[in-house]
Amino acid sequence: MLIYNAKIITLGNKGTIENGWLETDGKKIKSFGAGIPDNIPENSIDADGGTLLPGFIDAHTHLGIIEDGIDFEGDDCNESTDPFTPEMRAIDGINPFDRCFEEARMRGITAVASSPGSANACGGEICAVKTAGRRIDDMLIKKCGIKFALGENPKRVYNGRDEAPVTRMATVAIIRDGLYKSRRYAHDMDSYYSDNENCEPPEYDIKCEALMPLLERKQKAFFHCHRADDICTAMRIAKEFSIDLVIIHGTEGYKIADIIAEEEIPVISGPLICDRCKPEMKGLEISNTAVLTENGVKTAICTDHTVIPIQYLPISALTAVKGGLSYESALKAITIIPAEILGIDEKTGSIEVGKDADLQIYRKNENPLELMSEPMFVMIDGKIIRS
Repeated sequence: MLIYNAKIITLGNKGTIENGWLETDGKKIKSFGAGIPDNIPENSIDADGGTLLPGFIDAHTHLGIIEDGIDFEGDDCNESTDPFTPEMRAIDGINPFDRCFEEARMRGITAVASSPGSANACGGEICAVKTAGRRIDDMLIKKCGIKFALGENPKRVYNGRDEAPVTRMATVAIIRDGLYKSRRYAHDMDSYYSDNENCEPPEYDIKCEALMPLLERKQKAFFHCHRADDICTAMRIAKEFSIDLVIIHGTEGYKIADIIAEEEIPVISGPLICDRCKPEMKGLEISNTAVLTENGVKTAICTDHTVIPIQYLPISALTAVKGGLSYESALKAITIIPAEILGIDEKTGSIEVGKDADLQIYRKNENPLELMSEPMFVMIDGKIIRS
């Protein structure tokens, strides 16, 4: 497939090509460059001066794990019978036939991270998936990490049952206890493997097993935090256990942007176009993403779907522009930066040779982030799914 006569915003090391072409091999990006190629096959796409850019990526959603228009039966986001559930996997709860996958595709969103919720101190494993497919196993890009939550949500859920955690202290104690147990479990497993004649293996523990990739730094710890003090608590836990940290929401990140930058912690900012629906969100400002970015924090933008419908991811980025973020940074915040944070940037997030052909095309002079904009073409893994 050849696309030509396009303004190509690569969001990679090639920058913007004002008039260029791109060729796929049916699945991945084969080549691209400036000008018009000599030979144009019959099945080629003439972009007619439009804008070609990578598909958008939403770094934090509950897409498919909270189904649209369905109450309890379609809500598989929180296993709130136990405050510490690292063994839960989002992939086991996602319904790829949820119509919001189509709404995501139609707005140029080609990949998302779908996550367990924040009712528990630890909710389970997050996965990054493409937005096209009928079987979630085929849509899976990567199992990214483990979801934790600080602040109001665990307190509110378990306070109503008169069981821990009902304080921030208890939430952190539960997390710390689980991580310590997993670290000791891993040590006992190592001892057994190195000397199985004198050492017995530990009794199988599914929670400890789920956390081992985190402690081995093969996965990241994604911490739901709104308040600045909760963000600092997450950083404290990450240092204590030498784990890779990502902050989800970071609503009051602007208050400590320099500290977050110094610690080199990425932030998934959002939702941005919502009300201050609970006390820990009273500091919500649309300038947050801009302040974090200006301070050198790697910052993505999310919808937290279903909080904000997935198709409004581009508008969320435009809202951040209104709050002071540059337009280029806003595009990066929903393409290459979320890909980097999720650890899927080798496959998607920018236009580079060898990456998956996850692409979208907009009409000439159309702003991809505007409310009224819709892509003319959307391609996922080299297949056109909107035209």
